[in-house]
Amino acid sequence: MVRFKHRYLLCEVVAEDPRCRHCIDERAVTTAAKGALARAHGDYGLACCSIAFTVKYLNAYTGVVLLRCRKDFYRLLWSALPLVTHLESRGQRHPCFFHTLHVGGTIRSCQKFLIQYNRRQLVMLLNSCTNKEERESIQQSLLGCFLQEAEEEQFQSGEEEDDCADTD
Repeated sequence: MVRFKHRYLLCEVVAEDPRCRHCIDERAVTTAAKGALARAHGDYGLACCSIAFTVKYLNAYTGVVLLRCRKDFYRLLWSALPLVTHLESRGQRHPCFFHTLHVGGTIRSCQKFLIQYNRRQLVMLLNSCTNKEERESIQQSLLGCFLQEAEEEQFQSGEEEDDCADTD
């Protein structure tokens, strides 16, 4: 049996009005992406990418979207995403565009990239703070990220030690 390889496109929905992001749903993203594919590459591009195209993750609050498609045709999808100019949801049209952050072979690689990307964004926010309260809240967020990562590493190393103990 043959395994089909996929590519994951990690994108950020950039809207003029940040309140519009709360109305985003998977169906709107799918419809907009497939419409852009049809405009850019015609029926051929739409058929190639529609085979295994799915929205694997959507966070309406941060505007992060993870799209999956077949490895052979991810470039078609990647080249069509800049043509998305709006999302239609609940009978309303929200002007926005997709900013592709990362293309990866696994969901885990996209997650790792997203963590690093969010850290860089927090550091940029920290540098642009105007008062002490903002600075302290962002520093707490940064420390929370680093503490969670350290706890995860300790947890994973503890699992490895347990695995070694079971084999003896």
